[in-house]
Amino acid sequence: MIKVLPPEEARKIAAGEVIDRPAALIREFLDNAIDADSGLIEVFIEGGGSVKAEVIDDGGGMNREDLALCILPHATSKISSLDDLAFSHTLGFRGEALAAVAAAAKLEIVTSTDGLEAWKLEAGGGHHTQTIIQTSRTKGTSARAFGLFDSIPARKRFLKRERSEGNLCRQMFLEKALAFPDRNFRFTADGNLKDFYPAAADLKERFTAAMLSGTEANFLHEIHFAGTGFSGTIVIGGPELYRGDRRLLYTFANGRRINDWGLLQALEFGSQGWFPNGTHPIGAVYIDVDPGLADFNIHPAKREVRFADPGTIHHGITSALIDFVRHYAVKAGSGRPPFREADSGPRLALEALPEKTPAFAFTPPPASKPLYGAADAADTAAEEAPSYGETREPGQEHSRPPPAGRPRYAGRAFGLFILVEWGEKLFIIDQHAAHERVLYDKMLSCPIPKQELLVPIPFETESDEDDRFLEGHKEDLAKLAVLIEKDKKGWRIEALPSDWRLTDKETVQAILDLKNSKEDITKRWAATLCCRGAIKDGDYLDNASAMALAEEAFNLSDPHCPHGRPIWTEISREALYKAVKRI
Repeated sequence: MIKVLPPEEARKIAAGEVIDRPAALIREFLDNAIDADSGLIEVFIEGGGSVKAEVIDDGGGMNREDLALCILPHATSKISSLDDLAFSHTLGFRGEALAAVAAAAKLEIVTSTDGLEAWKLEAGGGHHTQTIIQTSRTKGTSARAFGLFDSIPARKRFLKRERSEGNLCRQMFLEKALAFPDRNFRFTADGNLKDFYPAAADLKERFTAAMLSGTEANFLHEIHFAGTGFSGTIVIGGPELYRGDRRLLYTFANGRRINDWGLLQALEFGSQGWFPNGTHPIGAVYIDVDPGLADFNIHPAKREVRFADPGTIHHGITSALIDFVRHYAVKAGSGRPPFREADSGPRLALEALPEKTPAFAFTPPPASKPLYGAADAADTAAEEAPSYGETREPGQEHSRPPPAGRPRYAGRAFGLFILVEWGEKLFIIDQHAAHERVLYDKMLSCPIPKQELLVPIPFETESDEDDRFLEGHKEDLAKLAVLIEKDKKGWRIEALPSDWRLTDKETVQAILDLKNSKEDITKRWAATLCCRGAIKDGDYLDNASAMALAEEAFNLSDPHCPHGRPIWTEISREALYKAVKRI
């Protein structure tokens, strides 16, 4: 039977689309403060933001009439009709945020337009009414939320622990501070000042203050680009500041942090070759686009956007970066970017990639070692060549004798495949899968070397399930060269594999991810380490290193990567001749 939900229950359910955790409170309060042209914006949280989340600004404020209307559903000062979205430059426009906050928490707003007359509104907290009383404060607005989800236990139990929720609030604060360098931002958690960013001259200065240490600022660059209906700024670190992941890459559109994989790809493609193999730049892309050419009205959090012409924007980013990198290389006295693949000049041999293969770099097998897996020529006979369009995966049916003679390196394709001619066959080898399996077999054949940490890594878990997993698998983890101990504040990591390369956050996540493994955690751990340490798609190999890896691949007893993918496929000369109709 169809029922109409009571209005209060419907509001609580709908509020979850906008307010799903304390960081969402901070986001909505900050957006309102920024839209109010505030010069100083302060954030205060307690208990990870679920006990209290507050944003104080010195913006335009509200009069009593606007204050009474602001918490009603779809009440907004930003637009009057759908057509206004084509001209709106504000962060907010839906008119849903304050109504959602009042449905999910106790809401207090204190505001004044002149510093002489001020009003205080109280609403939410499980009550259906609102009260407004006269009070005092300077010009601006204070928005506070108390006891998030206290009246909605079903939602509250899915929040993370206070420290994790607090970190998400701080990340939200950081994103707004990065996008608006002309404002002063201050963040305080549980009475302790964590961040203060004075107004900066430009995006580069704010990015430096928020993300980098002192000397690193010398290697940060600012690049501008423009096109029809858009303009933008790229703040990017030089090759001296590369990272092993994309955590310090940001994309912004009209002041909003957005999730746009295409923009990140444009940034990395434009700077390709400027950084060592397998590493990533740090920086941010800031786009100002005509509101009529972008649709932010897709998701309540406004994390997604549809551009009318994304290809032109991507081209603008990559062109600006390629031009900058070219001029940077010339200025530095080099005819090419420092790490871009070229026909001459120094090459990056596999053994010279410390970020990728420091612990498990392979060596070419001895010439006397038989090649092509565990095939036994006495037990099998040569098979007929596959017909046109058929390729054969290793170990697909049964072992075959190795082709006559020795393999010959034929080149590389698409930045991933090593091509090897052997007898009447062409082998196409996945360099990442092959290297991953080589490292995996070596790791499982001997104990993992352990390195005790001079400074243990402290961390807190987010659930009792995590605690139970760590307690129950301490001995198993010790066999993987991971020593953990519990103390009053949480957990600490005291030892790791000797050539560990992950950050503290990535390390903790990699350990906790093991609890979801359906296989032996030793094999899962080895597969994780080797996948991260193996050569990646796009990494450059010189001819000798590529051939050495190919020979190692042919000697594997199981020619599949630890995740089960085949390492190579093959096609015969006859099949190729048939493909071009020579036979």
